[in-house]
Amino acid sequence: MDKFYICGGKKLNGELEISTSKNAVLPILAGCILCDGVITIHKFPKYEDTKNMLEILEHLGASFKFQGDSVILDCTNISESTIPIELANKIRSSIFSLGSILSRQKKAKVAYPGGCNIGARPIDLHIKGLKCLGVKIIERHGYIYCDGGNMKAGTIPLDFPSVGATENLILASVFLKGRTKIINCAKEPEIIDLANFLNEMGAKVFGAGTSTIIVEGVEHLNGVEYTPIGDRIIAGTYVIATCMCGGKVTLNNVNSEHIYSLLNKLENSACKVHSYSDKITISALGKPNCISKIETRPFPGFATDLQPQIVAMLSIAKGTSVVVENLFESRFRHISELKKLGADIITKENTAIIKGVNKLYGAEVMAYDLRGGAGAVLAGLVSEGYTTISDIYHIDRGYYEMEKDLQKLGAEIERISTKE
Repeated sequence: MDKFYICGGKKLNGELEISTSKNAVLPILAGCILCDGVITIHKFPKYEDTKNMLEILEHLGASFKFQGDSVILDCTNISESTIPIELANKIRSSIFSLGSILSRQKKAKVAYPGGCNIGARPIDLHIKGLKCLGVKIIERHGYIYCDGGNMKAGTIPLDFPSVGATENLILASVFLKGRTKIINCAKEPEIIDLANFLNEMGAKVFGAGTSTIIVEGVEHLNGVEYTPIGDRIIAGTYVIATCMCGGKVTLNNVNSEHIYSLLNKLENSACKVHSYSDKITISALGKPNCISKIETRPFPGFATDLQPQIVAMLSIAKGTSVVVENLFESRFRHISELKKLGADIITKENTAIIKGVNKLYGAEVMAYDLRGGAGAVLAGLVSEGYTTISDIYHIDRGYYEMEKDLQKLGAEIERISTKE
């Protein structure tokens, strides 16, 4: 099992290219199931999650090959409609395949998905939405059995603006004759990117990025070459890292509007951000200031995927901050690891009260999940002495060779392979 070994106290300076968004690529890969031709995805990010998703597509009958930084997929021979437990357990986003498989095969058998253990992530919204389209569903023995023989366009009111459900229902509706209306949709940039990808293949998806999406059914989709958006969560992570460590960093392949909620909160936190069309520059001016209150919300609100990282920053900020986690009830598990480094944090239900300390001290900590692990890395970067982070396979699911990115900026961090 690999570990990170960090010597804290180094400032960050330099320039980085932000990789393609994992959360955009995963539903796009599910969308590839709908095409019976060849698709090229440029700047393909080789995270564990994206590689696991390719494995699912291969199981379904697709073939793929890497060519430089691109992946070329041939989905002509997709014929399988089952995703077994051993594949679904590897990745939460396996559920995205459900809508696509139903669209193409009119039936599906998909095991309940895996992913990070950050609390209940119910798929009821997906199932309820598919039933609105006429899908017959039985849940039994860890599988979701779907019969889409009588699928038809319709209206789907979502009880909550779920990103995954919005994406899944778009994919399920592409081939349905007539017009499907999805109400109370999530508005995340990744949904807009999925709609753009599908539309370039010949789909008719309207309203992505708003609360109502219309999908007009088409008969088939053509192959396409596509470059997904940059990863706003990775960008946000490195923005916070710079604010914590000090220095000046430029991040390329970033749309500042995608992380506006973060940049807005940092306006009074001793760092200056200059935004350009496709990059941002962060200049840290000193120790971060506290932020009176942050609440995680669906986009365009503050991203829950940046909550552990901002908590790490606030643990060394001047003053007391409050963070409220509204989306996942177990997403404060990472705080126990920050406390090992000396953080002064009290949690009560979904609220964390963070009293900034003068200094954190290196220790052995664990990455409980993907984003919590990233927060631990950031805390290690500013801790006095050495910090060891175990279980970093969680981090690898969403940050490709994170240590190399940070090394480019001057951080002292190594990946150590251990035999266990």
